[in-house]
Amino acid sequence: MLRALPLFLALAIVAAPAAAAQCGNDASGFDRWKGEFAQIAAREGIGERGRAALASAQYAQSTINADRNQRSFRYSLEEFMRVRGADTIVAQGRNRIAANRGFYDSLERSYGVPAEVLVAIHGMETGFGNFMGDSNVVSAITTLAYDCRRTEFFRPHALAALRLVDEGHMAANARGAMHGELGHTQFLPENVLRYGVDGSGDGRVDLNNLSDAMASTANFLRQKGWQPGAGYQEGEPNFRAIEAWNAATVYQRAIARIAARIAG
Repeated sequence: MLRALPLFLALAIVAAPAAAAQCGNDASGFDRWKGEFAQIAAREGIGERGRAALASAQYAQSTINADRNQRSFRYSLEEFMRVRGADTIVAQGRNRIAANRGFYDSLERSYGVPAEVLVAIHGMETGFGNFMGDSNVVSAITTLAYDCRRTEFFRPHALAALRLVDEGHMAANARGAMHGELGHTQFLPENVLRYGVDGSGDGRVDLNNLSDAMASTANFLRQKGWQPGAGYQEGEPNFRAIEAWNAATVYQRAIARIAARIAG
């Protein structure tokens, strides 16, 4: 049975409060911001454990550097696929599906998303789980919420990360990608709350667990409008769901192209 996170958690993340903490463009104001953001978190119902994780967060300069230097998204599609190892993803993706066909078939029955799309995302995001990140999630996501460039986008994810810690769904020192993404397919924290599914049946959602990650990815795409049986290349109905996965056009096109190659 595939179970999502409890509804009260999924609904707990709300629009950013009007009284926002003051953003900044370097580390100098981060501690002041944390104090202001802790008050916002408290008003949102986040308890002591979540707020303690915020208090321990460090300004993540490496995250800021990565966020301001995303050159690969400016590549042509062909160059992007070469850099991301498309040929390897296709070969390994076919093997992974063949080795676990029943699992992927069950996901397609439940969500309508075919195996090749899920495997293409898995390969693109973490090389099939070989590297899921080594950044402190709370530090990374709160740094981005503090940074003035994309405060509005990352503030709900920062609140979600604190809530995940507070509710015991994530360790305060959890490691993830540079932008605070978690697990095999790199979910941002708010998306864990909204779309996370217990695919393994152990009663919890853990995106480091492959079954949970794949079920959650399928659920995300279905909730974003995936139509079972429809095409997913550019101009086809399901490409819109792939667009919801990542904002970069070259990334979207690569997922669709790699998935088609995996399917053969």
